[in-house]
Amino acid sequence: MESPQSNVAVGELMFSLFQRPLHPELFQIYTKRQIKTEKYEALIWITGCTHVVSVFGKDDVFLTEVVSAPGQMLPARGLIERFQFNGPRSHKCTLNRGLSYMTNFQVEKMSPNLYRRSHMDLERFAQNRGMFRKFPSLETNDGLQPFCYVDFEARKNELHVHTFEAYPEQVTMIKTQSLFDFH
Repeated sequence: MESPQSNVAVGELMFSLFQRPLHPELFQIYTKRQIKTEKYEALIWITGCTHVVSVFGKDDVFLTEVVSAPGQMLPARGLIERFQFNGPRSHKCTLNRGLSYMTNFQVEKMSPNLYRRSHMDLERFAQNRGMFRKFPSLETNDGLQPFCYVDFEARKNELHVHTFEAYPEQVTMIKTQSLFDFH
């Protein structure tokens, strides 16, 4: 099954933040990674041209970041924040049990030439680090394929996550930067 999110208008995508884990059955998971440190455990899923990042700390501290297509079934319980990708945005929150979270994202609509160059550069860079999944059956007439690239850096007390979700038909990329900080 190919990603239904790749042909969705970028402005319809939703960003959600939950103070709880989400069940994997809610998503079509194409690629996944598990990270463990002394302070936290994290799960990163590529769910099409979208992603889920769940971070679990000691004492039942949970935080889950989700980028999803409209119509994605998500629970209401534990929802902290939800908004659409209408332009650049930043969000911060601190949970009272030692976890801070900060994210910012931007939606970049580019010229076809700049998009092609950025698309090819990211695909080349992704060969050496992070998680990368492209969707060949959704290739555009100019030979570009939608993809999701998740780059991350796991430190002892922090998880840095950078995502790039590419939508060639819309010559648009969504870029997110998130920091989960256990202090």
